[in-house]
Amino acid sequence: MKNNNKSFDNYAKKPLKDEVRKAMSRYFNQLDQKNTPIDVYQLVLNEVEPPLLRSVMQFSNNNQSKAAKILGINRTTLRTKLKKYKIE
Repeated sequence: MKNNNKSFDNYAKKPLKDEVRKAMSRYFNQLDQKNTPIDVYQLVLNEVEPPLLRSVMQFSNNNQSKAAKILGINRTTLRTKLKKYKIE
């Protein structure tokens, strides 16, 4: 039996992954080859996490419990991240 359930998650995974790969490729291509980048993981999180949190908060009408569930994180963790990025 064919599954016709096309969720957003199934649709979005591949394009998002491709966009991250392209962005990282551009980032590394722009670097001076003499310098090795450090702390790239934190750099990416600092760039991606704030707009992600803002979008989910907007989608959830600023309901932190709902936003935490959407993100798959604890509400306390969400509150800590919102405070870190000064998101209300």
